[in-house]
Amino acid sequence: MSPTLVRHQLPHSGSTRCDDPPAPARSRARTRDWAEIQERMLVPLYEAAYDRLGVGPATRLLGLGCGSGLALLLAAARGAQVSGVDADESRLELARERLTPDGMPEHTRVVSGGLEAAAPGDAPFNVVTAFHPVGCVSTVEGLTASLTAAAGLAERGSAVVLGGWGPVERCATAGVLRVAQRLADPPGDPVIGSRGWRPSGRDDLEDLADRAGLRPDGSGRVACPFGYADLASAVRGLLSTGLFDAALEVAEQRQVEKELAEALHPYQRADGTVWMPNVFRYLIARTR
Repeated sequence: MSPTLVRHQLPHSGSTRCDDPPAPARSRARTRDWAEIQERMLVPLYEAAYDRLGVGPATRLLGLGCGSGLALLLAAARGAQVSGVDADESRLELARERLTPDGMPEHTRVVSGGLEAAAPGDAPFNVVTAFHPVGCVSTVEGLTASLTAAAGLAERGSAVVLGGWGPVERCATAGVLRVAQRLADPPGDPVIGSRGWRPSGRDDLEDLADRAGLRPDGSGRVACPFGYADLASAVRGLLSTGLFDAALEVAEQRQVEKELAEALHPYQRADGTVWMPNVFRYLIARTR
């Protein structure tokens, strides 16, 4: 395995998440919370897509918004050659630790630059993933440009996997994330509706594929429940997603944490754990 991890700023959007990475100290703490608490919630999504595509030794995979690298690690465990790009350097650093635990071998390229720096030297990619759910308006334009650029580095007919939230009525977390939406877009705000989380539309993934010049080729749904050891872990995990960063720009962290904890109370069980059933959706598209 020769993992390539690249810091890549998506055009016009800041990152595959809703906002630019936070300040360094907060970013490092959020990175650990993401890796230790939240990231594993999406493993069923990763595995379902990999099973469907038969990811294995013949796979040359590019992960857009790869974060701290768990999805890449799972693909590498199947024998795939993996590369990843992300805007958040602290998450990339953790991905490097995960993918090269014994240090940096000479054949591993870890560079900082544009998306083209992730291009494999011997053969083009044949799988591209954008697992981080489409969940805010500001990501769409940048992700479209990034997908278009990634398609240019892939073989014709390569699979491109897009991830997103399922129907709102089947995602318990949707009600909790409305706290982020409400705090980020207060009444009277001139840019209301343009920041923070928003519910997924039925055809969001298909629309994104179409904008990027991709051809839809099937979809699926998978259960991704969010489970936490306690309320404090749930608050930390959800804050690590970046979906509350816009809210934190206009409200004090104490207020955001308080309102988030209150929204989580209905999902706290008698033993103190927090459990929220969710359904996620993925779309398989093909490069032309």
